[in-house]
Formats: sequence, C-alpha cells, structure tokens
Amino acid sequence: MQIIVRDNNVDQALKALKKKMQREGLFREMKLRNHYEKPSVKRAREQAESIRRARKLARKRLQREGLLAAPAKK
Repeated sequence: MQIIVRDNNVDQALKALKKKMQREGLFREMKLRNHYEKPSVKRAREQAESIRRARKLARKRLQREGLLAAPAKK
C-alpha cells in the first residue's frame, strides 16, 4: 500500500492511509489475528457474516424495487 505525501501534509496522508486500510479490511483482519480463533468459532462467525450480507443485499434490493420503505435518516 502506498500513499503520497503532498506539500509535507502528513496529517492528510495519514487520513488517506487509514481510509484505505479500512476499505481493504486490514484493521478488522488485525483484530481477528490478535488471538487464536477456533475453527468452529471461525466457521460460525463467517456463516453469520454471510447471512448478514445476504439480508442486507435483499433489503437493498427491496428498497430499490419500492417494496420496502427506506430507513429514516437522523
């Protein structure tokens, strides 16, 4: 991963780096690798994530088709 520092603006480059790492899922992976995860726990977590993604996708599809009201924004 590479970030270019322009005009010695390190703060802006750091912000861009953090955003890029967040998008790539690096922080999440570091957190998961911090401790050993049993294969059964890993399988259960991945299955739960998969279900969550599928539900989110279905909800978005229904919203696009107009069958489900969009959530109220705060």
